[in-house]
Amino acid sequence: MKDDFSETTTDFNGTVKSIYDYTPTEKKYILWAVALGTMIGTFPINVLYVKYGARIPFFAAGVLSALTTADFAAIGIVISKWAPLDETALFIATLTSFTSIASIITNGVSGVICDSSLGWKWSFYLHAIACLSVFIIWVLIYKDDPSFHKCVSTKELGSIQKNKSEAHIKDGMDVPYKEIFTSPVIWTVWLCAFTELSTLILIATYAPIYFRSVLGFDIKIIGFYLGIMIAIHLPFRFVCAFLSDKIKCLSEILKIHIFNTLAVGFIGISFLIFGQIPPEHNISAVVCLAILECFISFNSGGFYKCGTLHSRQFASTVISAIQFTKCISLFSGPALVAFFVSDESNQTQWSHVFMTLAGFTFLANILSFIFFTDKPAKWTEDGRQVKYSAKTADVKI
Repeated sequence: MKDDFSETTTDFNGTVKSIYDYTPTEKKYILWAVALGTMIGTFPINVLYVKYGARIPFFAAGVLSALTTADFAAIGIVISKWAPLDETALFIATLTSFTSIASIITNGVSGVICDSSLGWKWSFYLHAIACLSVFIIWVLIYKDDPSFHKCVSTKELGSIQKNKSEAHIKDGMDVPYKEIFTSPVIWTVWLCAFTELSTLILIATYAPIYFRSVLGFDIKIIGFYLGIMIAIHLPFRFVCAFLSDKIKCLSEILKIHIFNTLAVGFIGISFLIFGQIPPEHNISAVVCLAILECFISFNSGGFYKCGTLHSRQFASTVISAIQFTKCISLFSGPALVAFFVSDESNQTQWSHVFMTLAGFTFLANILSFIFFTDKPAKWTEDGRQVKYSAKTADVKI
């Protein structure tokens, strides 16, 4: 975009540049604008999902996305209604892979379009057309309740609803916002999500700068390495989800603790190591970051699964708040870098950023061992009374 001189401006020293050649400060404000808009829209849109289901509100969001390139995913409501309990992690992994899939498709397609006679603006136009087409397919195919979908057989419906309570399956329960927002389990889920997403966003935003300024990589090779990391992360994510759902020799809560430790605690360890690798061993730094990306793949069987199993039919509210923590991460990441890093080539300053984030991941991981559970919350049942006996309260998968 910055090489598009169809519209130009002159700075204070007389240099002519494209109006799309943004300064670092302008880029920061653009990033924060995305975060602010998503923060404002997260909870009102979730209320629409709860009241009207995901079919129409998500389609409306898709139409808006086609017009403004904004988007919001109805992950929680789809998981709550459509995911069998023994496939929760796989549904989560699939529905939360949109960022990686979008990066692969968008970067590849945009590169071709920008080099063509169409120009970079058509990258936005074609993405908008594709977006609108996808959401039209969504509103034609998706139903909020699988029992009303003509393609769902009685056998498949039984599989989807297996081991779910009547309150989980039926509609009409008021969302217990007070209980959700005062639950230590849910708050720990959100803390784990925040620390992990902060790490992920920091990598996505600042890895190219760190690779170039500290590790000394050529700008042409940076995109190649980052692309490899995404390519490794995506299939590994589905493998982790499959293992979380299908391993039967371990209890559900033990699997949640193992996967969450790998997804949260181990990325803290990886970040500490990554920040200490000297520039002369820059390939080792790439390998370390690739391993970190693989650890992130375990989150579908960790805090995501805990939050979904605990909140059951109210998972949309819990996962919407995870989206909210992602918005906060868009603020906290740049703020942390601005506080510690004054010289982008100074590895010691960057290591302070990595150590701070690692400290938060360790704290979140410790709290998860105290509060995480695989049992449904009391407020997921009618009258706030649990219908599960002590014997059957554990998730049966």
